[in-house]
Amino acid sequence: MISNEAKIGKNVEIHPLAYIEKGAEIGDNTHIGPFCIVRENAKIGKNCKFTAYCEIRDSVIIGDNTTMGSRCTISANAIIGSNVTVKYSFVLTDTPDLTKGHEKNVGRIGNGTLIGANVCLMPGFSIGENCIIGACSQVRSQVKDNEIWYGNPAKLFKKNN
Repeated sequence: MISNEAKIGKNVEIHPLAYIEKGAEIGDNTHIGPFCIVRENAKIGKNCKFTAYCEIRDSVIIGDNTTMGSRCTISANAIIGSNVTVKYSFVLTDTPDLTKGHEKNVGRIGNGTLIGANVCLMPGFSIGENCIIGACSQVRSQVKDNEIWYGNPAKLFKKNN
């Protein structure tokens, strides 16, 4: 179902089993796969691809040329850069941060970043530009630009040249 109040660009492919809510914006040449949900006021850039079972929650902003494998969940108000590749089963969580008085603090992902399968980005942490996060990692720290991290909890492996 596609809301009449959604803005859909040119040459956009939306699977008949996808759900697009009011206020959502989807850029030109973007592909939304089966069982994907794009919530209210989410903004998706041009030339993006979402495989299947992805949920893009309220007011998320996603840049151009970003791809996500199946079963990715992006929590409300998150910002994902351009040219980002996210493999399967990624979760960007907005669980209340108990160290900050239950404040919901959602992270960001910078341009040109690659995130492996089964990664979880914990509340309040962000990933910089041109980073690589290894599969099955749980990110519990700030990841600066041009860094490679992996593990649970994820730790800095080396600089990404």
